[in-house]
Amino acid sequence: MFGTYFSLGVDHIANLRGYDHIIFLIVLCATYSFNSWKKLLILVTAFTIGHSLTLALATLNLINVNSQLIEVLIPVTILVTAFINLIKPGEKTFGRLKYAFALFFGLIHGLGFSNYLRMLLSSESDITIPLLGFNLGVEVGQLLIVLCILAITWLILGFTKIKTRDLIMLLSGIGIGTSIIMIIDRL
Repeated sequence: MFGTYFSLGVDHIANLRGYDHIIFLIVLCATYSFNSWKKLLILVTAFTIGHSLTLALATLNLINVNSQLIEVLIPVTILVTAFINLIKPGEKTFGRLKYAFALFFGLIHGLGFSNYLRMLLSSESDITIPLLGFNLGVEVGQLLIVLCILAITWLILGFTKIKTRDLIMLLSGIGIGTSIIMIIDRL
């Protein structure tokens, strides 16, 4: 049971059909390098905590939010994160505020999947182990994606003449364009 939900959590994050999570992670990681992996790990974990909290609350039927609203808010989180990157790129730009944003945005992203997970868990007599498995799968999936993003970024910066600032602008611009398209599609 744990393994099934763990796999489902990894798939939830890494599934290309749910590319909004991947785009969010790309934009979230845009201002970080391998040297700042600890700060990035905390940032991604803050996102997972928010994601996990809303999944647990929704699965227990303690919160229920209009799914259409959440589907519009998810690309808004990408848009806001990308704009933060463009204002003044760098890890120290917003200090602890960036972690608060990641936690809050995790709450929103978690609500996006909560109805489906609630349906899956409705047949379980105890949701503790499945919910733990799913949330750990989400974290592992995110960390794998983050590792890939950092590796690709390192390769681009190390083997091309692209400057860090230009790459941040490019990734954030892609995030802005993609999120605007998603917002329009979902409205």
